Amino acid sequence: MKKVVTMGEIMLRLSTPGYERFNQAKSFDVVYGGGEANVAVSLANYGFDAHFVSKLPNNPIGQSAINHLRRYGVNTDYVARGGERVGIYYLETGASMRPSKVVYDRAHSSISEATVEDFDFDAIFKDADWFHFSGITPALSKESAYLTEEALKAAKRNNVTVSVDLNYRKKLWTPEEAKEVMTNLMQYVDVCIGNEEDAEKVLGFKPGKTDVTKGELELEGYKDIFKQMQEKFSFKYVVTTLRESHSASDNGWSAFIYDGNEFYHSKKYNVRIVDRVGGGDSFAGGLIYGLLNSDDFKYALEFAVGASAMKHTIPGDFNLVTVEEVETLINGDASGRVQR
Repeated sequence: MKKVVTMGEIMLRLSTPGYERFNQAKSFDVVYGGGEANVAVSLANYGFDAHFVSKLPNNPIGQSAINHLRRYGVNTDYVARGGERVGIYYLETGASMRPSKVVYDRAHSSISEATVEDFDFDAIFKDADWFHFSGITPALSKESAYLTEEALKAAKRNNVTVSVDLNYRKKLWTPEEAKEVMTNLMQYVDVCIGNEEDAEKVLGFKPGKTDVTKGELELEGYKDIFKQMQEKFSFKYVVTTLRESHSASDNGWSAFIYDGNEFYHSKKYNVRIVDRVGGGDSFAGGLIYGLLNSDDFKYALEFAVGASAMKHTIPGDFNLVTVEEVETLINGDASGRVQR
C-alpha cells in the first residue's frame, strides 16, 4: 500500500442550509475540511495509506476534526495537539448568477502557530511515496512558511515525490508575499498544479487571452506559460484545471498537462454544481492516484478530471467517490442512471 502524506489546516466549515444567504440563516450545517485534508480523504478512499500532518487544539472541537478524518480512513498519528483554536470558515452557497461567498475566521489557529519542534519530519516521511501541500499552508503565517520548507527538505532527504497546488488566497497574503515565498519553495516540487489565477498571482505567469469570468479559455496561452514554468523550475509535470464559469450552478470542467515534451487536454465535463468547495483538492487527489498507479500521465489526468467532476455533485469538502465510479465515468458512462 502506497504511503502519501499531506500537510495543512483542517477547518470547521459552517454552511448556511440549502441556498440561504447569511442574513437569512437561523442555523449552520457543520462539516470539516481544508485543502490538504481533502486530498488525504480522497487518497484514503482510493485505498492509499494516507497521512495528514497538522496541529489541532486539545479540546473537543479539535478532537471532532480528527474523528472526522478518521471516519474516512485518514491516519492522524502525525497530528500534533496544542494551541488555542480550530480555524473556521463560513460558506454561503450561490446559485445561477449569484456566486458563493466564503468568510474566514482562522487567525491564530493551532497550525498557523505550529513550529518545527511539533513534528519529526524524517519519521513522518519514512517509507513515504508522495508528499502534497498547497499554497494555503505557507500563507497562514511566517511560522507556517518556515514549517513548510522544513517539511519539504525532509521529504527530499527521504526521496519523496512532491506535489503542490498553488492555491492563491488573496485574503491570506498579497501577490508579492506569495511570489517571494512560493518561488523559493518550487525548488522542492516535482508536480505543480494551479489554475490561471494561481500561475499569475503566485509565480507571475499569465496565460494568453483566458478570461474565466466570460467562460473563455485560450489553450495556446497555457502552452507558453507551462514551458516557461517547466524551464524555470524543472517540474516533471505542470498541470492546471480549466473551469469555464457559465454560472454558479453550471461549469465546464477539464484540465491540461505538460510533461516537458507533450501537451494534453482532457475530456471536458459540463457540471451541474451541488458543492464546488474542494473541487480542486479532489482533482489533486485524483492526479496523485493516477500518477502513482500508472506510467500514463494522460490516464492520470483523465482520472483526476473525472474524480473532481463527480466531487462537484457531493455536499461537503470531501470527495467520497470510489475508483470504480470514476473509472465508469471516464470510460464513457455519464448517464447518471440509478445503479441497482
